[in-house]
Amino acid sequence: MSPSTDRMLNRVRSVYLFIRKQGTVTTKELVEEFDMTQRTMQRDLNILTYNNLVRSPRRGHWTVTDKKVRVS
Repeated sequence: MSPSTDRMLNRVRSVYLFIRKQGTVTTKELVEEFDMTQRTMQRDLNILTYNNLVRSPRRGHWTVTDKKVRVS
């Protein structure tokens, strides 16, 4: 795996774990917490949404789904 892919996967995993720990968070909170652009955060959230790991019950708010996940 390339270093950039590895970095991206680690970042997406960190975002998922943060949302899981906090409950429901806003996109703005995520951008501030991870110090990244809104566009980058949206791409990461799209990956998590595509894999049915997070959902947006309200526009700009994120929470994890009930999908069972083992994080290593």
